[in-house]
Order: sequence, then structure tokens, then C-alpha cells
Amino acid sequence: MRTGLYPGTFDPITLGHVDIIKRACKLVDKLVIGVAINRDKGPLFSLDERLAMVEHECAKMTDAFGTEIVAHPFENLLIDCARDVGAEFIIRGLRAVADFEYEYQMVGMNRKLDASVTTVFLMAEAEHQAIASKLVKEIARLGGDVSSFVTPSVFEALKEKYPR
Repeated sequence: MRTGLYPGTFDPITLGHVDIIKRACKLVDKLVIGVAINRDKGPLFSLDERLAMVEHECAKMTDAFGTEIVAHPFENLLIDCARDVGAEFIIRGLRAVADFEYEYQMVGMNRKLDASVTTVFLMAEAEHQAIASKLVKEIARLGGDVSSFVTPSVFEALKEKYPR
């Protein structure tokens, strides 16, 4: 069984994330969505809320792709999380060249820590490449319409956090 780990903060999960998850499902039998506990980032949504959003969005995909998808919180090193969940692959989404610079460094460090785990880079469809959770939150906070960047259920969750 091929197992992949797609890590992120998912604060909130966006259509870009969903696109990467769909693509990753074609590559692995089991996909673990690693929901990072990063207290330094000060997430808008609690860990429980982020896990629930990921589980809700991925429930539809499990049946569609035949891939087991599991949401898994983690607060340790990414490579240790990969070992914990038995992942052979770390799935990373790329939006732009700037992402590649950072990810390239991460791959090098992760290879030094555990060369048995391979990192796979996937790009979202062009219409989703500019979507970033940080920007979605900023637009929502300022009263902008983020409905084209997130699913309807995430849109409603954002409206609850930023009522107008």
C-alpha cells in the first residue's frame, strides 16, 4: 500500500488544497492529511475546526477516488510525522517559483533526516495556483468575497469568524 502525507496548516482548507488532494489520490492508496499544529502562526481556526473542515471536504473524495484519506494532527518534525503514519511520500503543492525555493531546501533537509521518504511536488490547476489561506483570511476579514477560493462550507465558516 502506497501512503502519502500532505502536510499543511489548512487554516482554512482552500480549493487549491482540494485540487492537490485530488491529484495526490491518483498517486497513493492512502493519503494522510497532516494538519499542523503551529502555535507561532496563530491560526484563525482551532485545530478541531481545521480537522473537521479537512475531514468534511475529503469525505466526498474517498468514494470518488477509492483512496483512504485520513486527517492527522501533528506538531513534530514533518519527517517524523511521515514515519509515524508510514508515509513513503510527502506531497507538496507548488504555486510559484518562490514556493520552489523554500521547498527545495526542505527536501534537502528531509533527505538528510530520512532518505527513504520521497517528496513529490504537485501543481494545482491554473485557476487555483494563486490561492493562499493567508490571503483568503485577509480578504474575508476585510469583507471581500472569498467564495471562489473555498468550498461553500468553508465559506460559511469564514463568515462566522468575520461577520459583517
